[in-house]
Amino acid sequence: MSGTDHAAAGRNGNAATGALLVIGDVVTDVVAQHRGPLAAGTDTAATIRTLPGGAGANVACWAAHAGCTDVRLLGRVGADAAGWHERELTASGVRPLLVVDSEAPTGTVICLVDTGASAERTFLTDLRSSPQLEPGDWSPALLDGVARLHLSGYLLFSESGRALVSVALESARARGVPVSLDPASAGFLTHLGVDRFLALAEGVDILLPSRDEAFLLTGLPDPADAAAKLSRHVPLVVAKQGGDGALVARSGAVHARVPASPATPRDTTGAGDAFTGAFLAALLAGAEPEEAAVKGCGAGATAVERVGGRPPTLS
Repeated sequence: MSGTDHAAAGRNGNAATGALLVIGDVVTDVVAQHRGPLAAGTDTAATIRTLPGGAGANVACWAAHAGCTDVRLLGRVGADAAGWHERELTASGVRPLLVVDSEAPTGTVICLVDTGASAERTFLTDLRSSPQLEPGDWSPALLDGVARLHLSGYLLFSESGRALVSVALESARARGVPVSLDPASAGFLTHLGVDRFLALAEGVDILLPSRDEAFLLTGLPDPADAAAKLSRHVPLVVAKQGGDGALVARSGAVHARVPASPATPRDTTGAGDAFTGAFLAALLAGAEPEEAAVKGCGAGATAVERVGGRPPTLS
């Protein structure tokens, strides 16, 4: 089924009534907000919080926040924090389908956030159990009632995760379920390799890269050129541009430039995940990609005005 056919299915109502299944990482974020350069060799004053995170989990939570009433998350966590993460996901309106790892602890990401004008963040990432989902954790029955499948790119950075992606994509294609993919990390993409990533993304219907990820995947410095080139590999590319909004590209051409929503940034952690979650929720509700991208930009603006990568919980 083509990307156009999938979109038509959503407009006709069948897909819009189904669930969103996200497969991806669940991690514990340690967010340290500081102002100005870090002081090497001594103390830097900071406000430090421990929060639930993970790109896949964040996307699921923002989709629920945007109005998707059936969001499911398949992820892997360590026994050390499984209960906490399950409670946090449930409070955000997400149905957690968590595989508990009895050996590897839950992944941890230290987010260093400069509270200056950009609120830009730097990640120190120890994924541990997070990318270790494997084909044995998958069942085609997980797609029962599912209208869209979303994959976090962090799955592609481990051998077992790549194997899971392969079987999940095969199951989705067999059922005609459209699949979206967020590359997740320019840093990890560099180690994986561009050609390898594009081969692993074969069969994906929607690609949602950041500006840096699109640059890396194409070698092109112009955002529109990069999005257009990627749309020759994937039917629909929605390239997130941060404060410059988003680009929607199909068949080798950019079809829409969506402006960013106004915001005063406090912490940019999870802004791209917020965009993706709201974008997918809008598609499930029957929106066209351009309209869905507007919703994504709105969620991204809300996200940067909060600390951490998640929306407010429902309870």
